[in-house]
Amino acid sequence: MKAIRFDRFGGPEVLRMVDMPDPVPGPGEILVEVHAVSVVAGDCKLRNGEMAGRLALRPPKIPGRDGAGIVRSVGAGVAGFDPGDRVCFTCQYGEQGSYAELALRPQGDVVRMPGRLNFIEAAAVTHAGICAYIAIVETAAVKAGDRVLVHAAAGAIGGIAVQLCRMLGAEVAGTCKARNVDHVTALGAQRAIAYDREDFSSAISGQDVVIDMVGGDVHARSRRVLRPGGRLVWLIAEPFEEPDDGRDIEIRQAVIKDSPESLRAAIGLADRGRIRPLVSQVLPLYRAADAHRIMEAGENTRGRLVLDTRRLAP
Repeated sequence: MKAIRFDRFGGPEVLRMVDMPDPVPGPGEILVEVHAVSVVAGDCKLRNGEMAGRLALRPPKIPGRDGAGIVRSVGAGVAGFDPGDRVCFTCQYGEQGSYAELALRPQGDVVRMPGRLNFIEAAAVTHAGICAYIAIVETAAVKAGDRVLVHAAAGAIGGIAVQLCRMLGAEVAGTCKARNVDHVTALGAQRAIAYDREDFSSAISGQDVVIDMVGGDVHARSRRVLRPGGRLVWLIAEPFEEPDDGRDIEIRQAVIKDSPESLRAAIGLADRGRIRPLVSQVLPLYRAADAHRIMEAGENTRGRLVLDTRRLAP
């Protein structure tokens, strides 16, 4: 098989296409013919060595946190999956990832892909959908009538979070760049606050929930917009310290675990049209380095950047 791999830590230029032996599924494993994968910020941090201290695995490494494709073969003991089934799957950063023609996954990391979604859409929803679902439904427990502020609302996770909040009957506001205000309101936010034009902590107050995917100073300022007893839920945030300001605020971390239940829930909502897959752009697999450059330059908004893994050469 062909795969995108890095043999040393470094910039996007260390990503290169290589030929590797086709994996063979063992007991409880599924071999997936990959059609699409999403590109997430963690892929870049893995490649540049930022995660090296937390992972036992060192280069050579195939990046990739998730994917969508077709079952090629299954190992002994696998039940409920057959060759030809359309599936979505997740990968852990400590393992070989999904930027490849084939991915070998434990059965517990694979779920059936609904019929209405194509592979690009499914890949865009997989990791982003899991994160948003865990944050909004499982951690924040957003309910009808709640006033919710979602930070980074134009991003892949934030955009799905906005949609989930509206689906649940909440009153939603989102922060984003000025150029993305119309996009965020189109997703269902009643209000979009352009953080490059105004300070959200002076523009809004009395929130029941804040979803923080930024951290740092944004986390501290988010405390000010919450009502007494409000919930500040954070995930994938820059380092921050909790100030001792005496405010009655509940802090919850959305712990992202790739449970098949969360993935089925998110994918099912997309299949039923309750949330819309957000695809910012699609690049062929051989342009993985360009995808990482786009991500690190902060140029990707309005959804997931997806790699089409069936396009292996110009």
